[in-house]
Amino acid sequence: MSEIAGPAARHSTVGVRVGNVVVGGGAPIVVQSMTNTDTADIDGTVAQVAALARQGSEIVRITVDRDEAAAAVPRIRERLDRIGVEVPLVGDFHYIGHKLLADHPACAEALAKYRINPGNVGFKEKRDRQFGAIVELAARHDKAVRIGANWGSLDQELLTHLMDANSRLPVPLDARAITREALVQSALLSAERAEEIGLPRNRIILSAKVSNVQDLIACYRDLARRSDYAVHLGLTEAGMGSKGIVASSAALGILLQEGIGDTIRVSLTPEPGGDRTLEVKVAQEILQTMGFRTFVPLVAACPGCGRTTSTVFQELARDIQDWIQVSMPAWKRTYPGVENLNVAVMGCIVNGPGESKHADIGISLPGTGETPTAPVFIDGRKAMTLRGPTLAQDFKALVGDYIERRYGVGAQDAAE
Repeated sequence: MSEIAGPAARHSTVGVRVGNVVVGGGAPIVVQSMTNTDTADIDGTVAQVAALARQGSEIVRITVDRDEAAAAVPRIRERLDRIGVEVPLVGDFHYIGHKLLADHPACAEALAKYRINPGNVGFKEKRDRQFGAIVELAARHDKAVRIGANWGSLDQELLTHLMDANSRLPVPLDARAITREALVQSALLSAERAEEIGLPRNRIILSAKVSNVQDLIACYRDLARRSDYAVHLGLTEAGMGSKGIVASSAALGILLQEGIGDTIRVSLTPEPGGDRTLEVKVAQEILQTMGFRTFVPLVAACPGCGRTTSTVFQELARDIQDWIQVSMPAWKRTYPGVENLNVAVMGCIVNGPGESKHADIGISLPGTGETPTAPVFIDGRKAMTLRGPTLAQDFKALVGDYIERRYGVGAQDAAE
């Protein structure tokens, strides 16, 4: 019998400290996100950073695009600290980052990491000088730097040079291949320059983002093969709704399985007025589904078929899932390890009992035409049978009792 391939080891041996979080160096893969508020709006930005952090974002990036935004950063940091939100903040700098950091030293100090885009840090003779200024400030303040090359704002001078060299080859390569090479070179050359200036390798994170899944996979494979820097993964401009979720999951899942990636972001376009924290949930679900980390209890639920015309199992699965999401902030404090719980809510006799046995606690609801009883399995064994109109409430109570018994204070004391 062939063995199931497990995830590859993390490729980066270099750990980068970002505030109170370590990226790479064998640390768990980190989830990060980005606000879409005007950073100068202190109240709005604090509220969104706090919401993202409470959902589970371990690093949050904010836009620092002008003086008002830079001046707001230390006040945002102070407000977050006051309400107990310790999540590290990353400043997203484009075009004038060197000036903003120099003119606002409190901003430079309050941020845990600076994000530099080598494609727009400066142009022509200003590029090296302005890039160097940001790196020197990062070194002075002992901050991490993400050198984030992006397909949509690529260093045009480097791209033109590579395209010209390619055109002189006997058999020129495809233009997309050259563009990918320019993206990877932009990140690597900038990292090399940062080290020359004095920023140590354990303060550098690289990314090479594109919006096409296959191009992203190719770029990151190349980046990982040619360096051992810590790497940030993300499919840029992934899109809205299921398209963005599927594209990000496909791209990140392949790379993570190959051992590439130390921190991830899922760049979803929110619906108008939508919940920004969805990108955090998706990132967590990618990591948990693939077995890299655990964040919340998993609920396995039957998809339904012609044998399950009743909606009871759907409603119960939804109620359990919603209950877990709402309860997790308190559970994390009260029930250490509860994120490892597995619950099954199944809809008929075909797979219901088997799936329920594999879960920590599971219920097999009656399908169409089946006896209106619902066996409950706890730790692989049938524990009882539920019946009647309060079946859903009864099962939820059993799950609560199981959590208390397995993860509560008494269980912890017994384990010690």
